[in-house]
Amino acid sequence: MQPAAIYALKPNVTQEEAVRILQPRGLLRLLAPSQRNLLRHVADVYVPYRLYQARLEGMSGKAPAQTRLFAQDAVQGTLDLFEFPRIPGKEELLRLETRNLLEPGLEESRGQTLLAEKVLRIVFQQGFFRVREPKIDLERIPLDFHMPYWLGFYGADGALNCRVLDAVRRRMEGAKARALFEHWLAA
Repeated sequence: MQPAAIYALKPNVTQEEAVRILQPRGLLRLLAPSQRNLLRHVADVYVPYRLYQARLEGMSGKAPAQTRLFAQDAVQGTLDLFEFPRIPGKEELLRLETRNLLEPGLEESRGQTLLAEKVLRIVFQQGFFRVREPKIDLERIPLDFHMPYWLGFYGADGALNCRVLDAVRRRMEGAKARALFEHWLAA
C-alpha cells in the first residue's frame, strides 16, 4: 500500500507517552517476562471519521432545539462518537502521509441510522425523563478527517494481541476498537 495524504486531528499523546501508557503495570509488569505480556511494538494508526451536525428537538418540554456536532467513524460506525463544540479548524488538523490508515466502509445511510441511535442514547443518558418526543435531524458537514490511535502489540510471534489507545482523548479503548483493528491487521 502506498502512503496516503490525510488530515488528522492533532494527537494529545506522543509516541513516548503511548509507550509508557501501554507498558504493563502492577501485577502484569511482574508477569511481563512472559511472552504474552511483553510490549513488542507501538504504531500510530488513523481511522476516517465523518462530521455531522445533529439538531435535537423535543428534548425537554418547550425548550428550544439543540444543535450538536458529532464525528462518527466511517469504517463500521462502531467506535465511540466524538463530540465537538465547533467544527475543527485548520489549526486543529495535521496533514500527514501514512500507510497506517483504515479505509471507509460504512455506507452513508447506514451510518446515519447508527449515528441517530447513538445520539439518542446519549440524550437519554443525560436526562431520560426530560425527553418528550425526540426528533433528530442529521446533516453531514463536508469535513472528513482521521482520528489518531496508538496500537500496542503484545505476545510472541504468531500470537500477537493488541491494545488500543485513543490518541486524542488519552484513554484506552475496549473490545470493539480492538476487534476493528485486529480485523484490519488480518486483512
